[in-house]
Amino acid sequence: MKTLSRKTAALALFAALAMMMGWGIQSHACTNLIVGKKASADGSTIISYAADSHTLFGFLDYYPAADHKPGDMRKIYDWDTGRYWGEIPEVAHTYKVVGNINEHQVTVAESTWGGREELHDTTALIDYGSLMYLALQRAKTAREAIKVMTDLVAQYGYNSEGESFSIGDPNEVWVMEMIGKGGKEKGAVWVAIRIPDDCISAHANQARIHKIPFKDKENCIYSKDVVSFARKMGLYNGKDEDFDFSRTYCPADYGTLRGCDARAWAFLNKYKSGMDRYLPYLEGKKGAEVMPLYVKPDAKVSLRNVQDMMRDHFEGTPYDMTQDPGAKNYYGVPYRYRPMEFKVDGVTYSHERAIATQQTGFVFTSQMRSWLPNEVGGIIWFGVDDANTALFVPMYCCMTEVPESYREGNGDLYTFSFDAAFWVNNLIANQCYHRYSQMIPDVRRVQKGLEDGYEARQPEVEAKALALLKNNRADAIEFLTNYSVNTAQESTRKYQELAQYLFVKFLDGNIKKEKDGKFQRNEWGNPVSPNYGGYTQDYFNTIVAGSGDYLRVKEVEK
Repeated sequence: MKTLSRKTAALALFAALAMMMGWGIQSHACTNLIVGKKASADGSTIISYAADSHTLFGFLDYYPAADHKPGDMRKIYDWDTGRYWGEIPEVAHTYKVVGNINEHQVTVAESTWGGREELHDTTALIDYGSLMYLALQRAKTAREAIKVMTDLVAQYGYNSEGESFSIGDPNEVWVMEMIGKGGKEKGAVWVAIRIPDDCISAHANQARIHKIPFKDKENCIYSKDVVSFARKMGLYNGKDEDFDFSRTYCPADYGTLRGCDARAWAFLNKYKSGMDRYLPYLEGKKGAEVMPLYVKPDAKVSLRNVQDMMRDHFEGTPYDMTQDPGAKNYYGVPYRYRPMEFKVDGVTYSHERAIATQQTGFVFTSQMRSWLPNEVGGIIWFGVDDANTALFVPMYCCMTEVPESYREGNGDLYTFSFDAAFWVNNLIANQCYHRYSQMIPDVRRVQKGLEDGYEARQPEVEAKALALLKNNRADAIEFLTNYSVNTAQESTRKYQELAQYLFVKFLDGNIKKEKDGKFQRNEWGNPVSPNYGGYTQDYFNTIVAGSGDYLRVKEVEK
């Protein structure tokens, strides 16, 4: 595939803008949304994932299928830091992986919750990121993925903090939660619960499994020592039936309830009435009813619904980030930079933490469909950077090539590339963060137009792929690969144009006038006078409240 043409002048212009951004070091802080097949509008299972980290560069992971000889080893590198941990034996055959979906339509995603620090085992071999991709390379179903993951940590140990995993295939979706044993014993304690087909679920950096339905062997799997290990460690002394996984291994505080569980609540609340009953729980009220792991939505949830939810800032809820003073004073921007907590007059406060956030590395919505062959049924709708301004571009799970603009090595977090989708999306997003209410309508126009186009073309593309599949599987795979790659490249080109358009239109606080899709010129060909962006009345009120008469226009004394 030919690389997008490099625009030297634009590169210099936007590189300067890009350098305004900065990142600190922290592990992934992510959000997962989950939809069962009878809860979705088209019968697909859906898992969405935003990989949020201040040090993560967004690109599309790709592992081709491979055969391995006895004695072949797999090197294990920590997903967060790149640290080399060691080696484990390869299996005879590994499956193709595109992003976080494999050729059998199995999807694995995660969110980190940390949990009890004394249970973090730094001597073990397998980290949570390696665990995800090992499962994708070795499992044909969600249940197989759970077994692969739990067998690996039992044999080699688990060296990451507490983690929630979303694990799905075209028929089932599961949430599995896991934490290590602090080096006291090898392995991990864990529990996995199947989300009912007619329900939706979510998790976001806080353990979400509370009571364990031990008797439901079909829909609940757990380590045999999930309770006994807690007793051994002095963390629990009650009856098995009263055991609460989250409260035992990841005790909540106000920050994890309001900053983490609130994101899960936002999704459930969007599609299930009556969810305000759990607001006291999110506020840490004593005796409040615990929010459930899953709910049955009032209506079917579509793929586009889930994608739009990944762009959520608590709009229309008590935590609406577009309506607080920070937004009202600064162009309605629903973003708050780190650190989250701050103090005023000795009192600690915290910004909201929504699903959509500026430090996302990549985001996807995985669509898994049981009624279609795997080559056609599995799609990872993939984007990079902030989900709010990103594009969800279709990448079929059978594809054999990564689009150049989403390729690993095409730029990195310290190396700007105008051909890399991650950097192009950042150029758009970081302009919007400064003048959100004025710029976001232009972003939505282009974003919606492109995503509407993907959705409209999907039936035709898949009908052709199915026809090809009847005669020659290789032809079908080549067709879907070319479609995915070309669509991704074209989307990046369109976003390059959008990045430049925004820069020109809103230059220096002005808003250039347009007519018939072009910037207006006067009868002699020169630019007309622009509109002035100005500020909101809330901003002016804040300035006067803080400065008194300092800026007041006064009568000249005579």
